[in-house]
Amino acid sequence: MSISAESVKSLREKTGAGILDCKEALQSTNGDFEKAIEYLRKKGIAAAQKRSSRATSAGSIGSYIHAGGKIGVLIEVNCETDFVAKTDDFQELVKNLSMQVAAANPKYVSRDDVPQEEIEREKEIYISQAKDSGKPEKVLEKIAAGKLEKFYESVCLMEQSYIKDADKSVKDLVDSVIAKVGENITVKRFVRFQLGEN
Repeated sequence: MSISAESVKSLREKTGAGILDCKEALQSTNGDFEKAIEYLRKKGIAAAQKRSSRATSAGSIGSYIHAGGKIGVLIEVNCETDFVAKTDDFQELVKNLSMQVAAANPKYVSRDDVPQEEIEREKEIYISQAKDSGKPEKVLEKIAAGKLEKFYESVCLMEQSYIKDADKSVKDLVDSVIAKVGENITVKRFVRFQLGEN
């Protein structure tokens, strides 16, 4: 099946993937645009997973000031080389991540950073709430596990819904840039200041 240059161009604009990848995705899905997007996401995630063990010692510290100077964010995002750190794609990712921190106010980068005591405390609260609402003993753990997932989605940056596209998580956003630049990218740390906060 022949794929038009226009289709490839519009898929590239929508996904940010390379021209050859877009063409391959459209050919593999017989020109179905939505399936091609899904194909590219799966390929990007697979590529990102392959790269996840590579060391990230280069990168950039980004900042973002919002709401007339009432909220400020500093964030460190790492990649493998200075070359990638200077690309527009990487710099845009750093900016978008700092805006995400300003808007969504996560406490941790990922669920691995959440202290075990905090997880146990949250779990106890969820089990207690479920008991109080009359749920049977055998489903309490399951209910608590489901609520813990929601807890991670609210407090962990990588698990939050991306503010500019609620269909994506922040991890999906980072994985899509990893697939595009061909290097591992990690968020090392961030700090969020809000005027008047202790």
